[in-house]
Amino acid sequence: MPAQPVRRVALGTLGGLIAALALPATAGAHGIQLVTDLPIPEWLFAWAAAVVLVVSFVALATLWPAPRLAASPARTWGRWPRPLEPLCGAVGIALFVIVVYAGIDGAQLPTANLAPTWIYVIFWVGLAFLCALVGDVFRVLNPWRAAARAARWTATRLSRGRSLPAPLPYPARLGRWPAVAGILAFAWLELASSLEVRDAPSTLAVLALAYASVQLIGMSLYGIEAWTERGDAFATYFAFFALLAPLRWEDGRIIVRPPFVGALRLEPLPGTIALIVVMIGSTSFDGFSNGTVWLSLYPHLADLFASLGVSRSGSAIYVWPYTLGLVAMILIVAGLYRLGALGMRTIGGYGAGDLSRRFAHTLLPIALAYVVAHYFSLLVFSGQLLVPLASDPLGTGANIFGTAHVQENIAVLSGNAIWYVQVGALVVGHVAALALAHDRALVLYRDPRAATRSQYWMLTVMVAFTSLGLWILSSTQ
Repeated sequence: MPAQPVRRVALGTLGGLIAALALPATAGAHGIQLVTDLPIPEWLFAWAAAVVLVVSFVALATLWPAPRLAASPARTWGRWPRPLEPLCGAVGIALFVIVVYAGIDGAQLPTANLAPTWIYVIFWVGLAFLCALVGDVFRVLNPWRAAARAARWTATRLSRGRSLPAPLPYPARLGRWPAVAGILAFAWLELASSLEVRDAPSTLAVLALAYASVQLIGMSLYGIEAWTERGDAFATYFAFFALLAPLRWEDGRIIVRPPFVGALRLEPLPGTIALIVVMIGSTSFDGFSNGTVWLSLYPHLADLFASLGVSRSGSAIYVWPYTLGLVAMILIVAGLYRLGALGMRTIGGYGAGDLSRRFAHTLLPIALAYVVAHYFSLLVFSGQLLVPLASDPLGTGANIFGTAHVQENIAVLSGNAIWYVQVGALVVGHVAALALAHDRALVLYRDPRAATRSQYWMLTVMVAFTSLGLWILSSTQ
C-alpha cells in the first residue's frame, strides 16, 4: 500500500477519534452503574480499536484482491420437521396472550408485572441476540403471522375448494417504510416517552394489541409473507440480525454458513437504509441519554422548550428534549453514512445514492455491534427478572414454579468482563463491516486499486462509528 494512502488513512483515523478521546470517561453501560478497574486506560482501548480497524483495512487491501464472500461455502447441516413451525407459532401466540393478559389484569408496578420485562428485555433485546446467533427464530414464533396462517388454513378448509381472494400487490415504493415507522415509534416509546407511558403494563398491553391488529390488517391486504418481510417492523428488525447468523432456516433445511456473510442477501428496498440507521441511532441515543454529556445538556434543552411554551409541570418538558435528542442522533448516524457514500463517489462510476444502496448491508454488523455493546449488561442483569416473574407474572404474590423469590445476582459478571464484551463487539462488528464493504467494492470496481481507494472514506466512517460507540459507553453513568 503506497505511503500517501496510508497517511490519508491515518489522518482519517485521527480525525474520527479526536472527539472521543478528548472527553472524560467513566465506565458503564445502559444506565447500570459498574465499578471497573481496568488494567489499561480506557483511552488506550479506543486507540487499540482504531489500530485494529486500520490493520484490518491494510490486510484486506493487500490479501483480498478479488471478491470472495459471495462464493463462501454453505452446506445443509440438517432438516427440521415441518410440524415444528405451527407448534412454535402456537407457543408465540400463547406467550403473546400471557403478556397482554398480565399487562391488563396484573399489578401496575413495572417491576412486579411480566409485560415490561418481557417486552423491553426478552423480546426487544433477547430475541435480537438469539436471531444473530441461530437465525430468524422470530419468524416461526411471530404470533400475528401464526394467527394469520391459522386463519388462512381454516378459511381454505371451509371454502371447500373455492379459491380465496388474492391479496393486493404490495406497493414497490412502500418498501420497508412501514417497518421504519414501527421501529422509530417503538424507540420513541422506550427512550423519549414519559415514564407513565413507557412503564405502564396496561399501556404496553394495549399498544401490543394495537400493533398486532395493524399487522393482521396488513397481512390480510397484501399477503402474509409480503407484509411480514416488509411491513412488520419487528419481523424485519429481527430478520436483519438473522442475516448475520451462521445458520439459515430455509425450506425445512438448516444451512450453515460463515458469520456475517448472510448480509449479502439483504435486498435494498426503499426504506432499508433508513431502517438500519434508525436501529443504530436509537441504540446510540439509549446509551448517550444515560451519559454525563446528555445529563448536562438536558437542563438547557428543557429551558429552551420552556421558553417556547412547554409547561415544566407536565411530562412534555421531558418528552420534547428526549425526542429531539433521539432524532438528532439518528440524523448524525445517517450523516456519517452519507459522508462515506459521497466520498466513494469521487472514484467515479456510481452516484452517492446508488452507492448508499449497494453498501447498505455493511451497516448490519455495526447495528449488531451497537446492540451487543449497549444491551449486553441489560440482558444479563435485567433478564434474570424473568425467573421470579415466571412464577408470578401478574404480581399477585403467586409462586407457580417456586421461583417467585429468586433475587437478581449482580455479581454474575464483573464490570471488566462487560467492558471487554462491549469493546470486543464494537471491534468485531466494525471489522466485519469493513470486510463486507471491501468485498462489495471489489465487485463494483474491477481494478483492485480503485476498490481500495473507494474504501478510504468508508474506513474513516467505520472509525467514526467505533469512536462514537466507545465514547458513548465510556461516558455512560
